[in-house]
Amino acid sequence: MKYFLGSLLVLILMNSTVKGQDSTAYKWEVSSKKIQDKVYELTFTTAGNNNWQLYGANESISDVPSVEIELADSSIEINKPFKETGEGKAFKNPVFDNASFKVYEGPASFTATITFKGSIPAVLLGTFRFTYGKGDEFYPLNAYAFSVPLEGGVATTSKVKVESFDLKNPVSSCGDDDTGGKGLFSIFLLGMLGGFIALFTPCVFPLIPLTVSFFTKKSQHKKKGIANATIYGLFIFLIYILLSIPFHLISGVNPEILNNISTNVWLNIFFFLIFVFFAISFFGYFEIGLPSGLANKIDSRSGMSSLGGIFFMALTLAIVSFSCTGPILGSLLAGTAAEGAWPLTVGLAGFGLALALPFALFAMFPGWLQSLPKSGGWLTSVKVVLGFLELAMAVKFLSNADLVKQWGFLKREVFMGIWVAVGILIVLYLLGKIRFPHDSPVKKFSKTRIAFIVFFTVATLYFVPGLTNTHSANLRLISGFPPPLCYSLYKNPVNCEKGIEPLRNDYEEALQLAKKENKPVLIDFTGWACVNCRRMEENVWTDEKVGELIKDKFIIVSLYVDERRALPATQQVEYTTKSGVQKKIITVGDKWATFQSENFDAVAQPQYAIISPDEKILTKTKGYTPSAKEFAQWLECGIDAYKKGTQTASK
Repeated sequence: MKYFLGSLLVLILMNSTVKGQDSTAYKWEVSSKKIQDKVYELTFTTAGNNNWQLYGANESISDVPSVEIELADSSIEINKPFKETGEGKAFKNPVFDNASFKVYEGPASFTATITFKGSIPAVLLGTFRFTYGKGDEFYPLNAYAFSVPLEGGVATTSKVKVESFDLKNPVSSCGDDDTGGKGLFSIFLLGMLGGFIALFTPCVFPLIPLTVSFFTKKSQHKKKGIANATIYGLFIFLIYILLSIPFHLISGVNPEILNNISTNVWLNIFFFLIFVFFAISFFGYFEIGLPSGLANKIDSRSGMSSLGGIFFMALTLAIVSFSCTGPILGSLLAGTAAEGAWPLTVGLAGFGLALALPFALFAMFPGWLQSLPKSGGWLTSVKVVLGFLELAMAVKFLSNADLVKQWGFLKREVFMGIWVAVGILIVLYLLGKIRFPHDSPVKKFSKTRIAFIVFFTVATLYFVPGLTNTHSANLRLISGFPPPLCYSLYKNPVNCEKGIEPLRNDYEEALQLAKKENKPVLIDFTGWACVNCRRMEENVWTDEKVGELIKDKFIIVSLYVDERRALPATQQVEYTTKSGVQKKIITVGDKWATFQSENFDAVAQPQYAIISPDEKILTKTKGYTPSAKEFAQWLECGIDAYKKGTQTASK
């Protein structure tokens, strides 16, 4: 973040338009040399680029260093200043008040001395950041990811792929055949709910009667009009499904990437800011929309006849309604990104189907149009309420970042306090006590408005106990969505169950303990920002039978795939996956996410696996299972499989 803010400051100071950065401007080679015990030199060499100027290694540009070396292991000391070789010259940069900087236009080498306090890795991984430009063009802190062998270093003993695991032939066949597909139907329903909500926004609702009338009146035959309206709805459905294609492409390259995106701290903070931005837009202070030129261009093509014209009409709807559907789609995409590309597709399919259905149905039954409420101020009220709900969603993204980094500023009670405040504001708005731009005074309370007032009042009252340190604070209806019960402002939260305390991120210790106590290992692939993981811990693990089985019959280890704590340098490796993709394992989360995908063919959490102390898979894995009875049966099956495997081995 320090480098990001520094780079941003430098870019803000620029007084001219910056051209697109050339990522291939400089090619680097790195080498190492041991100069004494635990002290090494790293030398970064480039042949240079005649079209650019490379800034010297020890320049300070608006308090931002021109060259930095980033190592994930903070115990390694990087000594400054750097040594420089090459033909440098002075350059007065007009962007920074003609301040003079040393630059290189030909070959150059920068050497840094680093000192290890602990063990020395066989291969050191890191990022070398350099600065280049020319004239008033300036590109700070470009990243070159490097790996360099170190003389006398210790090779890592940390394993990622366990060869003895045979996922296709477990000792017992109990468990899930495909944990990745669990919950797809609920995601589809969630997408449909988002689509139905989008229908009742000012950008979409008025278009329903207009579009249906267009098809039914323009067509020479009623059947033709119905067919065209149905095709129109089908195209809307397909357009939203097509939005998920890029996610399939990136997940094909790296199956863990969507999980990494959804749990990235700074990305979650970015989503928080975006959702606040969406909320302010919904309050009527400004409009969000795609470029008008794009909308006009697409709209001009919608006049075409046949299927092409109908497709562009559907595309026009998707574009012009973006100011209302964008925030809802954003909630859906961000909320399901960790589940993988297919859940995203299913969610978008639900959204597109809900948005498309009315156009086909009202074309088939035009008499239904008379039953639709007339457009009016109520649409504005719907949009404002959605704005408040966007604020509530924004807090969830901020909470994800807080949980992953364990900052502790958004504890459970603070989270619930914000939700209570949002609920109160919604009720006050519906009562007419709060008004926004374009709002008219509330002169009459319709039955629908009263129903929503009652609904949000009841919901807010339900959230209020979440502020207290009582048993009522365990809000099971929203379990997993707020921070965990133990992540509390209170010193001794009464709802914090301490009965099951898994080993955290220590798989090897779990194996050793399992051998000592002659028990199978229950692996819990989890994450700080995993909603369903918290639901399992708060609703299923607390079941008496499940709790007894886990505590008495298993050694349980929780492996956090979004743990951002850096591994020691000796455990950081460049790993080639079974699909041939090279990836750097730098953090604890990198290690366990790769461990899960390589050994259990899954990237979604929670996922549970039962193995023997000698690393044999005893059952099929288990995903999110809200039924405590079903989960207990799977655990008992794992115990039986362990006994069976032990007896077979003894024979």
